[in-house]
Amino acid sequence: MRHRALRPSLLLALYCLAAPSLALDESTQSDKAPKPEPSAQQTAPAEPSLDTNALQEGAQRNTGDQPEKPIPKAKSVELDKPVSESELVAPPATDEEPAPTLETAQPEAPAETPTVEEQEPIGRPLQLLGAEVPPATTTRLAWSPRQHFEGVYSATPVLVVNGAETGPTLCLFAAIHGDELNGIETVRRVMYNLDTETLKGAVIGVPIVNLQGFHRSSRYLTDRRDLNRHFPGDNRGSSASRIARSFFDEVVVHCNAIVDLHTGSFYRTNLPQLRGDLKDPKVVKLTKGFGSTVVLHSDGAKGTLRRAAVEAGIPTVTLEAGAPMVLDELSVSHSVKGIRTLLNQLGMMSKFSLWGDPEPVYYNSTWQRATTGGIIFSNVKLGSTVRKGDLLGTVTNPITNVRKEIRSQYNGRILGMAMNQVVQPGFAAYHIGIQAPEEQISAPQEVTVKAEPAPAAPETTTSEPPQQDTGATVEQPAQSTETEPSGDPEEQSEEDE
Repeated sequence: MRHRALRPSLLLALYCLAAPSLALDESTQSDKAPKPEPSAQQTAPAEPSLDTNALQEGAQRNTGDQPEKPIPKAKSVELDKPVSESELVAPPATDEEPAPTLETAQPEAPAETPTVEEQEPIGRPLQLLGAEVPPATTTRLAWSPRQHFEGVYSATPVLVVNGAETGPTLCLFAAIHGDELNGIETVRRVMYNLDTETLKGAVIGVPIVNLQGFHRSSRYLTDRRDLNRHFPGDNRGSSASRIARSFFDEVVVHCNAIVDLHTGSFYRTNLPQLRGDLKDPKVVKLTKGFGSTVVLHSDGAKGTLRRAAVEAGIPTVTLEAGAPMVLDELSVSHSVKGIRTLLNQLGMMSKFSLWGDPEPVYYNSTWQRATTGGIIFSNVKLGSTVRKGDLLGTVTNPITNVRKEIRSQYNGRILGMAMNQVVQPGFAAYHIGIQAPEEQISAPQEVTVKAEPAPAAPETTTSEPPQQDTGATVEQPAQSTETEPSGDPEEQSEEDE
C-alpha cells in the first residue's frame, strides 16, 4: 500500500522536472517547421507602391534627359502615281539613316571634292507639318485642323516639291470654298509636272483647303461660315476661325509668296484675272509674272487669306477663273499657263517660256445689278469692252412677260457676269473693270526667299485717291460704295473671293 501511495507523487515530480525541457523542444520544433505562406491580400503590402512610383518617376526623368528625336525626313514619292486612302491618312516618312552617309564618305572623297567656286548650289531642307522635306524631293504630307470632332474632319493632302537648289517657297491654295473646282485641277496639273532637279526653291500645293465644303459640294464649312472671312483666325474663336488659325500657323507662314485660286460664286463666272493690292511692290511683282492675265486692284475683304497673308508680310494674289461647280478647260489651262510663267519670272524654273503680252490693269470696278426679278439673258461675253449705254442683258418676268434691260453705266470691260438663271432684284449681274493709269501702280519689287513685311507705298501713290483715275469716272467709287456695302458678302466687290 505504501508503494502504491508513492507512485502518484513520483509521477508528479517527474512531470515537473520534464516540463521545461518539453517546452523547449516544442519551441525548437516550431522554429524549424516551415512558416505558412501569406495570402494574396497579405502579399500586396509586402511590396509597397512607393517603390513602383519611384521607378516610374525615374524612368520619366531618364526620358526627359534624353535629347529630342530628330524630325523624320519625308520620303520622296511620285505625286502623279495613284495612292490608297490609307497612305493619304499616314504619309510615308523615314527616319534619318546615318549609315548611307558613312558609306559614301570614302577616304579619297575629300581629294575629289570640287572647290567652292565649282560646287553647284545645294538646296535647303523644308520643315513642314512635322516632317523635313530634303532637297530634290517630292512628297505628300497631310494637314488637319487642331480642333475638330473625331472622325468628322479628314486630313487634307499637302503636296510638296522641294527643288535641288535654293529659292523662294511658292504656295498654291485652292478650294477654300468647297464648290470651286477649277483651282483643284489647276494645282494638280502644276504640282504633278514639276521637276525637282531643275526647280530652284519649293512649291507647296493644297488642292482642297476646305475639305468639309468639298465633300458637301458647298461653298461654306459645316457651321455655315465662309472660311475665307476668318483669316488669320483665332484659336478661341468659332469653328471656322480655329480652322483658319490652324491652317495659317501650320502652312501659310512657311510661304514666301501665295497664289490663292478661286472662281465666281452663286452661279457667276469670272474672266481669268488676278486680284491684289497694287500698292504693295511685291504684290505688283507677282501680278507682272502671270503673263497675259487681267489684273484688278483690291486690298481684299477683311478676313480673306490674301489680306491676312499680305498683312503678315507674305505677298499674295488671288487668281479668279471660271464658275463654281463646273470644270472649265479654258479657265484651267489659262491658270496653269499663268502659274508656270510666274515660276519662270520668279527664277524658280527656266523651262517655261514667257506667255503673252500683259493685260490691262483695272484699278476700279463696279457691279451692274438687276433692277427687277426674273430670268436673266446676257447680250455680252466675258472680256467684252463696253461703253456707257451699251446693252448688257435683259431680265424677263416669266409671269407677266415684262422685260427690263440692263445697260452699262460705265466705260470698261466685263470681268465677271451672272450665268443665265433666275435672279432676284438687286442681284449683282455684271462686274465692270475700269482701267487705271500707270502712275497709280507701285513699281514692282523682287520676292525674297525670307518673307519680310511689305514696305510702305510711296506717298504719291497712297495720297492719290482711286476715284481720280479719269475725269469721266470721278463719281464711280461713290456709286460703287453705295451699291456694295461691306455688310453683305454678295454686295462686296470681291464676293467671289
